[in-house]
Amino acid sequence: MSTRPDGPGSPRVSQPAERALFTRLFDDAAVFPPGLAPLPRAVGDHLARRTADVADLVGPLLVPASAAEELLTLPLPGPSGRSGPALTVALIGRPGVAVAAVGEALSRLSQDGRVEVAGVEVGWSPGWELALDWQLPVSVEVPRGTQQAKALRDVAAHAGGREGVQAKFRTGATATTDVPAPHELAGFVRACIDADLGFKLTGGLHHAVTGTHDGEQQFGFLNVLHAVRWALNGAEVDELEPLLAEQDPEPVLEAVSRMSIADASITRAFFTAYGCCGVMDPIGELSTLGLIEETTV
Repeated sequence: MSTRPDGPGSPRVSQPAERALFTRLFDDAAVFPPGLAPLPRAVGDHLARRTADVADLVGPLLVPASAAEELLTLPLPGPSGRSGPALTVALIGRPGVAVAAVGEALSRLSQDGRVEVAGVEVGWSPGWELALDWQLPVSVEVPRGTQQAKALRDVAAHAGGREGVQAKFRTGATATTDVPAPHELAGFVRACIDADLGFKLTGGLHHAVTGTHDGEQQFGFLNVLHAVRWALNGAEVDELEPLLAEQDPEPVLEAVSRMSIADASITRAFFTAYGCCGVMDPIGELSTLGLIEETTV
């Protein structure tokens, strides 16, 4: 693969990557930190993207369970609303939110034909498995630290190898925790693959390649895709760590652009999506880097 500069430090691949590598990769978390978009604006922007040339890259709008009632007050498409298909959302109960509260919000939204709930996300806590009764894809946010291995075993046991039940890991900082180190994220990836368990990520993945942004170290989503592919080849944690930490874009771009359609399929079967509060930012970087063909700005 050759790269050419688009400016200082801005390589660009000579041909696009397999599009399947990015399809539905970017879940729209506009209302969550640090974006914190008001729900009406987030809904309007999300609906507008459904006709954009990058619509296939964007997953559902992530909506907190606590915002279900507000969502139904908005002018949504679908039956008795504006023309067009229903709004597709995933209903989010972050750690500390009772599973029952998510269930109540789901019941309310399910009665309205303007909203299609594509999945739910809950924290790993006693009773989380009640979410399995809803017959929807379930993402379970697992803790960091010593309880993570137990949580992953629990989620994997309930998944039983079936699709639709997956782990969720927070890659960004919170008010009480720092950004996980590359070794920690590598351990999570290795553990999920060893357990035949899919996963999604959330927080901190705003850019294509790992680096320091806004004074904070952030993982690149291309680094994660590259590391997952190598983990599927049998790479261990100490081999995955430098792939996640790599800040030189050229080796990361080369690895991703060379992935075949089979590579993309198996990689995305495990790393299914990640939540991003500004989905057009990473998609715009893909365009700038030449990994997709569309103009996104």
